[in-house]
Amino acid sequence: MPTGDLPQFKQIFADDFTQDVPLGSFPTAVASTWGAYPSPWNDTSKNGEYDPAAVVSIADGVMKLHLHTANGKARVAAPYPRLPNATANNGQLYGRYAIRFRADPVEGFKTAWLLWPDSETWPQDGEIDFPEGDLNDTISAFMHWQNGTKGSDQDAYPTTITYTSWHTAVTEWTPTATRFTLDGKVIGSSTQKIPNTPMHYVIQTETRLSGGPPPTSAAGDVLIDWVVVHRYAP
Repeated sequence: MPTGDLPQFKQIFADDFTQDVPLGSFPTAVASTWGAYPSPWNDTSKNGEYDPAAVVSIADGVMKLHLHTANGKARVAAPYPRLPNATANNGQLYGRYAIRFRADPVEGFKTAWLLWPDSETWPQDGEIDFPEGDLNDTISAFMHWQNGTKGSDQDAYPTTITYTSWHTAVTEWTPTATRFTLDGKVIGSSTQKIPNTPMHYVIQTETRLSGGPPPTSAAGDVLIDWVVVHRYAP
């Protein structure tokens, strides 16, 4: 896990997952550093239910999200780091977000790890998503525009890279650019219509947006090795 300040960015959060948390104890056991969307919230497609206690555990230095179906509903999770000196909605204006991850190619599930506007005003206040994609497909990045009027008002940066190997994704959000880096290579950079209101970071892991609910037999893991967050400090 990288640590320390960077040009224009001051480190404010880092977790290498050294504290084990058994299934059923997240986020309560680490409530000072982690939160999660509560159960029984529906996810974006409404085919899944956020259920962190049934999905998230930490062991051997890795956060594991075990995606599966139980009691007739796909079980998903959306953990988020609690940032110091954050807004009331756990957000900040601009920043750098780095995460090391891999995932099984589980049919019917996806990542939409994102920065979401504290204002909850969408699409006008934008949205930043990376990595986003179905777990059995490829990784993309998206920046939804400030002052957008529909969900398709966005810059999109697709790749041919799949989830099954370990990857490091970095989102750098500043007043002049939103830059997406995957495994050290910039896959896209937006310099216009950049969101300019505070946003909060959520590791939103959910069911696919089209194609119906996951097969009930579909199950597998998303693994996160570390998470590091910086504040914009030019």
